[in-house]
Amino acid sequence: MSSSPDIAGILENTKELDRLRKEQEEVLVEINKMHKKLQATPEIVEKPGDTSLSKLKNLYIQAKELSESEVTVSNILLTQLDALLPSGPTGQQRRKLVAEGNEQKRKRMKVDSDVTRVSPSMRNQIEAYASLKGEQVAARVTAEDAEKDEWFVVKVIHFDRETKEVEVLDEEPGDDEEGGGPRTYKLSMSCILPFPKRNDPSSTQEFLPGKHVLAVYPGTTALYKATVISTPRKRKSDEYLLEFDDDEEDGALPQRTVPFHKVVALPEGHRQ
Repeated sequence: MSSSPDIAGILENTKELDRLRKEQEEVLVEINKMHKKLQATPEIVEKPGDTSLSKLKNLYIQAKELSESEVTVSNILLTQLDALLPSGPTGQQRRKLVAEGNEQKRKRMKVDSDVTRVSPSMRNQIEAYASLKGEQVAARVTAEDAEKDEWFVVKVIHFDRETKEVEVLDEEPGDDEEGGGPRTYKLSMSCILPFPKRNDPSSTQEFLPGKHVLAVYPGTTALYKATVISTPRKRKSDEYLLEFDDDEEDGALPQRTVPFHKVVALPEGHRQ
């Protein structure tokens, strides 16, 4: 009967550990929001009275305190579990538990196959992809070893949290596609690029002149590499002025307008 209080204490501390981790995730979400805001409008910090940097500092302080509290509660749990272990080579077991606990702490920000141990940053990414259901995105539908990358506008119809695969629907496949009708693909997260929000241009990353991007070619659902000539802000519109690679007409590259919400960053290692 003497072990009952210890079991109750362990259960209480595991609840406290869960609470701390949930709070950490909430703080990380707020930190990510601040990062996006500052990336989209870095000039905001220069405005008189702006408190963005102060808020970000306080969020980091809060995240640090929660992390330290988590370590403290974890150490208490290790001690409580140690006391309940059967007799035997307890010293060796203690050292192993402490070492494993420290190793897990160091690896918390790495992706783990067990969903319950996914790092907060990956969990946020998973939630972001899950929220894309029903939206149009850019998708690379070619294999990793293909000679060229082919990107198309598709619609997200399902996201599998376990396999981290995105099921998409190509509603307008090319004429050379077998069957000619809509096609579905199951793709990894790395093959998906969300488009900027059409109704929120202020939070969208701006690509400066000379920057290479991936953009929907006018009149099609295909994306190709292009160079930014002029930005929506400079043109006082919602469109980029772009020059697409291999789009030569009469010995010159024509400049074409593309809405900002159909332009994304060029993936690293893009093959065209």
